[in-house]
Amino acid sequence: MSAGQARFLTGNLTGHIVSMSLTAAVGLLALFVVDLVDMVFISMLGVAELAAAVGFAGSILFMTTSVSIGFAIAGGALVARALGEGRRERAREVLTHVLAHGFVFAVGFAALIFVSLPELTALVGATGETQALAISYLRILIPTMPILMMGMIASAALRSHGAANLSMLVTIIGGVVNAVLDPIFIFGLDMGLDGAAWASVAARVSIAGSALWFITRRYGGLTGRSIPAILTDFRPIAALAIPAMLANIATPVGSAYVTRAAAAFGEEAVAGMAVVGRLTPIAFALIFAMSGAIGPIIGQNFGAGHHDRVREAFLHAIGLCVAYVVPVVLLLYLLRAPIADLFGAQGTARDLIYLFCGPLSLAWVFNGIIFIANAAYNNLGHPFYSTWINWGRNTLGVIPFVAIGAVIWGAEGVLVGQMAGGVFVALVALWLAGRVMEQAATTVPEASGSPAFQSHRRLFTLLHHRR
Repeated sequence: MSAGQARFLTGNLTGHIVSMSLTAAVGLLALFVVDLVDMVFISMLGVAELAAAVGFAGSILFMTTSVSIGFAIAGGALVARALGEGRRERAREVLTHVLAHGFVFAVGFAALIFVSLPELTALVGATGETQALAISYLRILIPTMPILMMGMIASAALRSHGAANLSMLVTIIGGVVNAVLDPIFIFGLDMGLDGAAWASVAARVSIAGSALWFITRRYGGLTGRSIPAILTDFRPIAALAIPAMLANIATPVGSAYVTRAAAAFGEEAVAGMAVVGRLTPIAFALIFAMSGAIGPIIGQNFGAGHHDRVREAFLHAIGLCVAYVVPVVLLLYLLRAPIADLFGAQGTARDLIYLFCGPLSLAWVFNGIIFIANAAYNNLGHPFYSTWINWGRNTLGVIPFVAIGAVIWGAEGVLVGQMAGGVFVALVALWLAGRVMEQAATTVPEASGSPAFQSHRRLFTLLHHRR
């Protein structure tokens, strides 16, 4: 298959989804496992405040990562749509422009976060020595946000080309770099928590470098680098990136509320939630990967006007989600004691890990439905729907449930409330995705354009009316 060919317009959709999801999951696992190993190494230092500091810092880092994901979603959707329309040169051009806009935005956003670290860490509940450790950790990582942004956008473009194996390799490279440098920096150079941060910096550089290298070698690199050309694409990029960023920022906002609620029950509760936060993406890596895997498949077929394949891909992804979650939850239940022992978790921290590693985690089926629905909105020309769904999930689907759970069951109620709220939001997301797909299939194409032309026009209108 030639570089740039829209590979998802033909062939078995279930096979495409499984292939894309598995390769993406392996890549994500490489990073998530290293993140988990970070926590193990930090726990081995024997300072209780360190694990809590990582938990607080994670809430802030989640926000910067979520903003980067917003631009990655925009880049992936626009590249996939261009390929579906058979416009290979346009795919290169729009990737170049997304990278340029993303880098500039990341520099400004990272600067704002950096100068606000004392206030932000206090907002999520960090105090005293724990807050000082979290700020030190973040001051090393936050300035590398533009590098993270470049790597995530380039990796999303690889997936849009159908090169899931290369996207997987990019993240594996980052994971290996982090895993090798972690013990050297933390223990060998006696850098402690700062050593873990510097290892992550090296991993981000390796991810961005390798992703851009593959884009250049396999798919013609970048083009259209003039300032006027870059500015011309601001509107279509912003029309996707802004709602995607707003949607993804909702998750760390909800996570910050959960962290603050857990902090009321002591540092053991925060440490337990931090372990759960790192265990979750490992256990449910395929669910996280599926949202990125299904997007290019939907985007290419939407660009080509193959609406029957769009709906079929959506339904197959949900089926795969259910088939994956059930056995994983059973495995977590069987391994709950060894997992808790691995982190030396005691008291409240151990109780939270045991609670997570049980039937409660079946609720991840509903989180998976939300992820898949959001991918459909972003690739079918309705990115603001993902904004509404994610904010609903992380406000109405978090705050009242967590608050009530905390009153009734204490620290464990915080986790129960966080998981329970997703059920109701998922049902709304599923209904709305059905409407979006029906509307896409019944829209009469303009004489002067393709389905993507209509989608861009809708995006411009949405953006205009919200200004």
